[in-house]
Amino acid sequence: MFGFNKSRKDEFFGMFDKTAQNVHEASEALLDLLEHYDDVANKTGRIKNLEHAGDEFTHRILERLAKTFITPLDREDIQRVTMRLDDVLDEMDTAANRMILFKITKIPDEAKAFGRVLVRATGLLVEAFDQLHDLKQHESILSLCVEVHTQENEGDRLVQTALANLFEKEKDPKEIIKWKDIYEILEKSIDRCEDVADVLHTIVVKHA
Repeated sequence: MFGFNKSRKDEFFGMFDKTAQNVHEASEALLDLLEHYDDVANKTGRIKNLEHAGDEFTHRILERLAKTFITPLDREDIQRVTMRLDDVLDEMDTAANRMILFKITKIPDEAKAFGRVLVRATGLLVEAFDQLHDLKQHESILSLCVEVHTQENEGDRLVQTALANLFEKEKDPKEIIKWKDIYEILEKSIDRCEDVADVLHTIVVKHA
């Protein structure tokens, strides 16, 4: 199937590359917001722009999928990986929006740690999609997927630590509500990265 039409294969995989890179850029923009909490309106605006770009990539892939009779991967896998990448972006955009909605004035270290994990996880996805062009690299792709799972485990650990510290140290109930929500959204962003890795794993196992 992969050798049937190289140009069609490259078209889909090229769009995957661009989508994954856009997700990674959004994670870097979110980390910049968390670590350097100034010019908040412009920084959240940049994340929103990247989210809109992601929506456009998603639309293009699904439109192309609808018009292509024979595809380089199973249709459901193309759709699933596209939607899961979009989910990562949506969660990050939601987290950034919460900063404005909740009138956040200071970012705790735990939130910055989530941002660093997200950058690592999305960077691993960029590498995995780059190698997807050549499924002879299947062992390497699977290894990258395992590393994404490791980052998801770190996200689970972080949310437990962050919530424990929040309830122990914060006295203002409003702040507890705000940061509990934000922490859980950030953790979901990392979970969605794992979802992408799961689809990639399925693709590699099918075609290796």
